[in-house]
Amino acid sequence: MRVLQIHPVNPQDRLIQQAVQVLENGGVIVYPSDTSYALAANIFEKKAVERLYSIKKSAKSQLFSCICYDFSKISEYAFVSTQAYRVMNHLLPGPYTFILRGKTSLPKITMTKRKTIGVRMPDYPIAKALYEKCGIPFLSTGIRLDDGEVLNDPESIKNKIGHAVDLIIDGGEIPYSPSSIISLEEDVPSIIREGSGDLSFFQ
Repeated sequence: MRVLQIHPVNPQDRLIQQAVQVLENGGVIVYPSDTSYALAANIFEKKAVERLYSIKKSAKSQLFSCICYDFSKISEYAFVSTQAYRVMNHLLPGPYTFILRGKTSLPKITMTKRKTIGVRMPDYPIAKALYEKCGIPFLSTGIRLDDGEVLNDPESIKNKIGHAVDLIIDGGEIPYSPSSIISLEEDVPSIIREGSGDLSFFQ
């Protein structure tokens, strides 16, 4: 397991590339976002995705997020209605997770039993730089232990789960502030969890 110290505002290109190589090779990394530190894996590497579930000790029914900053790419993997696009285009990037119905182009293991997936565009330079270098979405989930403890600083992450991941991006401590979760499966948006981000758009 390696630790890379990457500048949170101006990510060093060569270091981002090293992290992307780990993802491309089927590894699991830890990276900082606008809401917390999170685990990430190549969405098309089944063994890497299985490792995410194993680290989180999560059931396959749990919603993980697809990190993607390209709306045309999102529409390749999920059904995006005109209303859904309007909502996401207004609020993203930001601390929101949008639930969409997944398409068959997504690996089955990445979707819930209801064939849905979360979509996120974190308002955070490191996350965006990772996506731009990857060129494809990556699967992501926050780091919460069995006892409910949230890991949001690199040292704690290294001590608690460092053995289970291949690389940790150290971007400094991130105040934990969970994203708001909004379902866009139907024509009318439904707020599943009120978290970070302004939700007055839905009033």
